[in-house]
Amino acid sequence: MGIELLEIAAQGGSAGPFGETGKPAGPLPTDDDLLDAYSRAVVDVAERVSPAVVNIEAYQRRSGRRAGDPRLPSEARGSGSGVVVTPDGFVLTNSHVVHRASRVEVTLADGRRAPAEPIGDDPATDLAVLRVHVDDLPHARLGDSKRVRVGQLAIAIGNPYGFRTTVTAGVVSALGRSLRSRSGRLIDDVIQTDAALNPGNSGGPLVSTRGEVIGINTAVILPAQGICFAIASNTAQYVAGRLIRDGKIRRSSIGVAGQNVPIPYRLTRQLGLPTEAGVLVLSVEPGAPAARAGLREGDVILAFDGLPVAGIDDLHRHLTSERVGVATAMTILRRDETVELVVTPTEMRDIADE
Repeated sequence: MGIELLEIAAQGGSAGPFGETGKPAGPLPTDDDLLDAYSRAVVDVAERVSPAVVNIEAYQRRSGRRAGDPRLPSEARGSGSGVVVTPDGFVLTNSHVVHRASRVEVTLADGRRAPAEPIGDDPATDLAVLRVHVDDLPHARLGDSKRVRVGQLAIAIGNPYGFRTTVTAGVVSALGRSLRSRSGRLIDDVIQTDAALNPGNSGGPLVSTRGEVIGINTAVILPAQGICFAIASNTAQYVAGRLIRDGKIRRSSIGVAGQNVPIPYRLTRQLGLPTEAGVLVLSVEPGAPAARAGLREGDVILAFDGLPVAGIDDLHRHLTSERVGVATAMTILRRDETVELVVTPTEMRDIADE
């Protein structure tokens, strides 16, 4: 058998993808070739997406300004980035860029300035939508963040420190991160990247080599280097759709304040509890759904609609808009026994106005 194989090789038999006798079919790419391919990918994305990136200036009225003092401006100004995602002028950005702004202006990539109309703001996901009424607006396409893979090239475009249309490149460092929003809720499915972000990049797009927006840049960890985060495009697409339709994201509430607490192992085993931790109720808002259901201070919430509640973040995830007005079973631990309650969540007050 071995002799026959040697004879086939001697006669020029193929040895796989390398061509005859195991030799490469063509010259291997050099380092310069690989670098040129990387550069071409970044250049192509920058040329396609940069025209859709805008600079945002948000103005807030100052309170308590002394009348007649010319040294104190009447408005405070903040800046950030945004990306046009529809041809009719809807712009995605971060909530913290435009939250509570009295007026917003954008500067397009071609230098045109225009007022922006606030459409909706969701601090719980740090996303907001503006609308610019300008003709011939280039726009970027939102990609599917579920297709993103760790290690793939990621390009960030924005306006750090006012330097317009700045491009940085890196890789997707991790997927499925969680980030605490300013509202206190946890933002899930966050993309971590080492593409450099700086103040002013907030709200700008994180883009794949296909030219698709895979995230909205939102935060960096200081003083660390190369640890930056973007809200996944699938989250952004869902939130933007709701904001455009309703102007806000509806969420439900039961009216409690609590903290995470471990459950003693003895009780977990004795009662067959679904989780080893829960939410200790610190206070119950008078007249709130939890109060009407009979929840008391000192109770520990263990499950909601049969789903384990191991902490406050789990409870937040269960309190969606679909729960508003729906009677839902809730399992609690009261002293040394479990109790089943029925709670009917109401719509949470709009935290954007608080």
